[in-house]
Amino acid sequence: MPTKNKSSKPTDRRISEALKVLKLLGLPREQQNERSALTLLALLKLGPADRWRDASDPLMGITPMMEFFSANYGKSYAPNTRETVRRFSVHQFLQAGLIVANPDNPERPTNSPKAVYQIEARALGLLRQFGKPGWTPALKRYLASTKTLKEKYARERKMKLVPVKVAKGKTIRLSPGGQNELIKRIIEEFCPRFTPGGRVVYVGDAGKKWAYFDERLLRRLGVEVDKHGKMPDVIVFWKRKKWLIFVEAVTSHGPISPKRRSELRELFKGCRARLVYITAFLDRGSMGKYHSEVSWETEVWLADSPSHLIHFNGEKFLGPYGQ
Repeated sequence: MPTKNKSSKPTDRRISEALKVLKLLGLPREQQNERSALTLLALLKLGPADRWRDASDPLMGITPMMEFFSANYGKSYAPNTRETVRRFSVHQFLQAGLIVANPDNPERPTNSPKAVYQIEARALGLLRQFGKPGWTPALKRYLASTKTLKEKYARERKMKLVPVKVAKGKTIRLSPGGQNELIKRIIEEFCPRFTPGGRVVYVGDAGKKWAYFDERLLRRLGVEVDKHGKMPDVIVFWKRKKWLIFVEAVTSHGPISPKRRSELRELFKGCRARLVYITAFLDRGSMGKYHSEVSWETEVWLADSPSHLIHFNGEKFLGPYGQ
C-alpha cells in the first residue's frame, strides 16, 4: 500500500512509494535508491499529483528521463550522470524484465543516442494497481511469472546477437547494430586478408566493453592493461611479423587521430611487439567526415573494399613505425 505520511511533500511521498515498489519487485539493494525510483516514475510518466492507475508507457530516452526528474520532482542530475542512470538503473530494469529497450526499433544499437525504453506491458498493468485492494494478489501472480518472462526476453536478445568467431572453437556474440557489425567484418574479412594466422587478443562491444580478452597472451607480450584505459575496438597479434595491431571501428566515434595514437602508445608501453594502427570504416562516405582527423603513420580499411588499404604515410606500406 502507498505510504500515508500526510506531513510529507507529495514529491517525497511519491518517491517513497516508488522505492517500495522496487523493493517488492525484488530489485537489488543497489537499485533501491532515489535515482532508480525517479527512473521508474519517469518511465510511467507519473508526477507527484498523478494516480498510479493513470501510469502510462511512453518511449523515453535517458536525457528525457532526467528532464522529467527535474521538472516534476525538483531533482536535478548533472548531464555527466546520464551514464550512471543508464548503467545502474535502466540496465537492471532491463535485466528484471521491468522495461524493454527500443521496442520501436529492436535493431537499434544499445549505445545509440536514439535509444529509448518503455515499461513492459504486464508490469504496467501491475503498477496501475498499486494502492488498490487487488495489489497484493496481483503482485504475487506477477512475481510467479517474472522468471518465465525474463527467460523469454533473454532468448529474444540472444537471437539478435551477432556471432563472431575469434579463435578455433571460440565464438563470441556481440549486441546487434552499428559498430558491432563493422567489428564482425574486421575480424572475418580484414584479418584473414592482412594478418593471416593472426590471433585475436581483444574485442570490444558497444553493450559490454570486454567482450573477448586474451589477457595471458597480452601479458606474454609484456603488457599489463589498465582496465580503465580506453581500449581500441579490436586488437590482433600477428606472430609471424611480431606486430600488435590496433583497429578502431568508426561508426559514431572518431578514428585513430594523433591524440588517440599517442594514448594507445602510452597504454601499451613496454609491449615487446611492434605497434600498428588501423581505422576501419564501412565505406568512403563514412570516412569523409573524419578524413582530416586520421593520423599520419596509420592505415585505413574500408569494409566495402575489403582487399585494399589506404596508407596515411607515404613512406611505406602496412607496418609499424619507430616506437
